[in-house]
Amino acid sequence: MPFNEAKEHAPGRLHTIFADPYSAFDNLAMERLLHLRVAMQALLGEPMGAGRLVLRVIHGWENGSFEPADLAHSDHRLGSLAALGSVADVYHSAFEAQRPLPRDDDSLLAEPLARAIAAAEADGQALDEETRTIPARWPAFPHGLELYTFFKVYHRLTYGEDDPYRAIHCQTSRGLREIHEFHLEEGEFAIVVPAEGESDDSFLLLHESQLMSIHQLLGEAFSAA
Repeated sequence: MPFNEAKEHAPGRLHTIFADPYSAFDNLAMERLLHLRVAMQALLGEPMGAGRLVLRVIHGWENGSFEPADLAHSDHRLGSLAALGSVADVYHSAFEAQRPLPRDDDSLLAEPLARAIAAAEADGQALDEETRTIPARWPAFPHGLELYTFFKVYHRLTYGEDDPYRAIHCQTSRGLREIHEFHLEEGEFAIVVPAEGESDDSFLLLHESQLMSIHQLLGEAFSAA
């Protein structure tokens, strides 16, 4: 494959708003909270209003583990901030009652990885055990770069990251996507948007521990719109 890394710290649609998005959300930036509100409205306002925003809540990785099969998620279409609050309440109630957290049947990594490996081998590509099991080796086979890119995003959303913001360009099975990743005092999350001009779904990705914080953050951002 021509690339084994997605293009990170890439120019994205926030570059049309801010002169330097990579410093706009730093704790030392003047008008940092204003920048954050503007970014949230730019990335989430239109898809949420059009019914094309999906909340993806991840959980299952703990204590440094990152086995693809252990990563669980639930998807929820968001037409309003109230819908996000409802999802946060469902997760909170499950946690308080010590019930299993919501979990969709499909897999974000394990099943797509198995399919990609099977397809590569069916095309005659020999894959050793390290290529199958080490995420940094996945770009060696078709669709592996997409899986590796999102593996890193899910890992950072679970275990944290020092950079307050990064933008990633990734070619996926549904087309080019911009991934806007935020690691802030207010919370950690990522927003995945289609290429400019496309009308596919956008995704708000976050770890279940961030639901309440992000609901509050977005409530403040959109109340100031």
